[in-house]
Amino acid sequence: MSNTVTRIRLAVVAAAAGVAVLAGCSSPAPSSDASAASCEPAKGKVTLQYWNTVPGMDKVVALWNKKNPDIQVQMKNISNDQYGTIGNALKAGKAPELAQVGYDELPFLRTQNAFVDASACSAATAAKSKFVPWTWSQSSFGGTGVFALPQDTGPMALYVRSDIFKKHGLDIPKTWDDYAADAQKLHKADPGLSITFFDPNNAEAFNGLLWQNSAQMYKYSGDKWHVSVASDQSKQVADYWQKLIDAKLVRTDLAHGSTQMYTAYQKNQIASYVGAAWGYSMFRDNLPDQAGKWSIVPMPTWGANAASGDWGGSTVAFMKGNKHLYESVKFNSWLNTDPEALALENKLGGLYPAATAGSKLPALSQGVPYYNNEKIFDVFADSSKNIDTDFSWGPTQKTVNLSLQDAMAKAAAGSGTLSDALSAAQATALKSMKDQAIPATAGK
Repeated sequence: MSNTVTRIRLAVVAAAAGVAVLAGCSSPAPSSDASAASCEPAKGKVTLQYWNTVPGMDKVVALWNKKNPDIQVQMKNISNDQYGTIGNALKAGKAPELAQVGYDELPFLRTQNAFVDASACSAATAAKSKFVPWTWSQSSFGGTGVFALPQDTGPMALYVRSDIFKKHGLDIPKTWDDYAADAQKLHKADPGLSITFFDPNNAEAFNGLLWQNSAQMYKYSGDKWHVSVASDQSKQVADYWQKLIDAKLVRTDLAHGSTQMYTAYQKNQIASYVGAAWGYSMFRDNLPDQAGKWSIVPMPTWGANAASGDWGGSTVAFMKGNKHLYESVKFNSWLNTDPEALALENKLGGLYPAATAGSKLPALSQGVPYYNNEKIFDVFADSSKNIDTDFSWGPTQKTVNLSLQDAMAKAAAGSGTLSDALSAAQATALKSMKDQAIPATAGK
């Protein structure tokens, strides 16, 4: 299993611990204290604490430390219990200056007053132009402050076994209707061959599919959250996949990133994969003998709408209690926009950068040998440009994801439907906010 996939799957479980730790200090809504902290430079040498889960990040930090003797950074890897560790530190008043936080976890931690606004630092506000717009919107909560800088993203695309598609005379699907038609043709030609698999225990992947269809799961206005997890757009996606499941055109017995998943691909039982940019290394590293057989193309669309979705990605947040914002902004900006730092992070940690400069990195602008020397990152760059900037996560997203997964697993086993799972997740969202005294109402 790739390190990136491991981080994403562990985040769901780890976040539950963070929720429990922080629940006691819940505030009813996003922090109303928008005043930015001081951005005065320190008078002497400064040491910053930076916590993250990225493999190889210690080497990136070492490069910074070598170049910046007066602003040293001590790194701590918290991949074993990311949000539990952060939650405990916040509760004890010992949070680091900087910490890696996923986009979907930002709203919850903000309700806990876990961040400090760095917008008093001109370098922080100026950084907006250096990032893909939707990532900045997520990390600044629509422009209400600068609470984090984007780090990496997961723009989605379709991974295709070109040889299998060619063998069965299939064209690359442009729309989801085309994809369903391909699924039927493949299964008719070979009942042991499926177009893809649907992991019912992976809410993050499903959320990315919802995002593509402009399913606005949450809005914040009028001092309350408007929850529309079970919107018509969401149910359109759920009904689509439910039909594929009912017709046994996709498998539901494989966990994403599992040995069983790779075995199915190795045995040529699955012809495509709906995934994110970071997934490119999964197949390269786990299925080396299939080099040259894979292509990456744009994700099928809903009709003529070119919108895409995102699955995964993180920010580097300015944490509560940070007394060295000036220095933190300098390091954070370098870490997530400097070409040398971005190249190392991509090489060592597999990160797909949120910075626009990332698309110009040699490693991301050249052909990739495993994928027939195709310029696969051009596909992900185009995908990123078509991701809805208005999409937002709710303040109890991890709890909602766990509920969604539980109901999706039941649906996959024949009890209920994916549409029912969305309704269950909607109810969980409203209840979990009520339990934490966060004003919320059902939206459309």
